[in-house]
Amino acid sequence: MTVSLDLVDVDSLLTEEEVDVRAAARRFADERLRPSLPEWFESASIPARELAKELGALGFLGMHLTGYGCAGLGPVAYGLACLEIEAADSGMRSLVSVQGSLAMYAIWKYGSEEQKTEWLPRMSAGEAIGCFGLTEPDFGSNPAGMRTNARRDGDDWVLNGSKMWITNGSVADVAVVWARTDDGVRGFVVPTSTPGFSAPEITRKMSLRASVTSELVLEDVRLPASAQLPEARGLSGPLGCLNEARFGIIFGAMGAARDCLETAVAYAGERIVFDKPLSAYQLTQAKFADMAVELNKGTLLAVHLGRLKEKGTLRPEQVSVGKLNNVREAIAIARECRTILAANGISGEYPIMRHANNLESVLTYEGTSEVHQLVIGQALTGQAAFR
Repeated sequence: MTVSLDLVDVDSLLTEEEVDVRAAARRFADERLRPSLPEWFESASIPARELAKELGALGFLGMHLTGYGCAGLGPVAYGLACLEIEAADSGMRSLVSVQGSLAMYAIWKYGSEEQKTEWLPRMSAGEAIGCFGLTEPDFGSNPAGMRTNARRDGDDWVLNGSKMWITNGSVADVAVVWARTDDGVRGFVVPTSTPGFSAPEITRKMSLRASVTSELVLEDVRLPASAQLPEARGLSGPLGCLNEARFGIIFGAMGAARDCLETAVAYAGERIVFDKPLSAYQLTQAKFADMAVELNKGTLLAVHLGRLKEKGTLRPEQVSVGKLNNVREAIAIARECRTILAANGISGEYPIMRHANNLESVLTYEGTSEVHQLVIGQALTGQAAFR
């Protein structure tokens, strides 16, 4: 028996176009991703270029951007696509959101017309893959401490430094790299074929294994003046990009949570314990009720924040509310669902432990829970407590 987890009729809040986008993303997840994900997670490798082209053909890369071959869909449609893709795997959603909401968005928002026309059509089609170089080995939550630098040499820029934990890095054709200059932090569009640029892949991960994660190394990388993003000055540029990506996480985390709960409900209906289904016990139903309530609350929050984004009124602290709440609740749901499957919960035959492992990364990337608590705390008190 298939049971709907939509207890509060979230679907009634969606437009026909949004429902259609969600259905397309769900089909892609079911037909293309789910059959291969156990193998990809086990081997810690994915066919990134194939997947990028397939996602591009469906219009899922940079889908919330306008022009340059992008689909120009609304925030909620984009969020729902993230939800369905992350219901398959967080690493898959990371590929989509890093491409569209970090690398493409940075060029779209802050780039020159030349940069946009050179890169965005190919990136939206999945023919070129992008990555976003902000985090450094010693500076994650405090990007202001970055050591990567860019200095002028005649008309050129010369970049030196390193970035860490960069999704898509080893397969990227272009990297958006943030560096310290005499004029503050600036962004640069760096073709990965540029001499001095390398991106060794990070291995032995226990989380996001179905995703490419890399270090970026820049050793006297020489770029023309035209490589600089002209409209990005200071940390507001990269932080603006991060808010775009965090918005996708707000929806995506609910996809991982939903997949865990659907799996647990189905399992408990078939698992016989003391001569009756596990789902017939009061304690099991209490767990399901609590998890479903949080799933529905988180999904409602995501849609509401999407509507604010449509109106152009979404504030950074509201994004932090969504990221903090939804990832925190998603990982709690994954852990609780694992207990319902007991020993089977750790098996690769079921997706729950994979989701739980992935969500450990989602919990801390693009803003740790502590950072988002401080963003919300500042909004509530007017006091910045970051230092």
